[in-house]
Amino acid sequence: MRLGPQPDDAPRRHCCFKAPSRAAVEAFWQAGLAHGGIDLGAPGLRHYHASYYAAFLFDPDGNRIEAVCHRAEAG
Repeated sequence: MRLGPQPDDAPRRHCCFKAPSRAAVEAFWQAGLAHGGIDLGAPGLRHYHASYYAAFLFDPDGNRIEAVCHRAEAG
């Protein structure tokens, strides 16, 4: 058996999780900070579209992690 080459290191990957609500985005951000994440953007609206509500963290491995909710805020 012959093994192929080792995969390249891929630091600073960006993973995005779709959240069911803005409250879930906020809970993601708070939990991430409590477990060693570094703030890259507190929960809030972003310019991508009118309802793009997201938060960003670096995880302890240096990856960029995002949670986003695309729903408009309940009125």
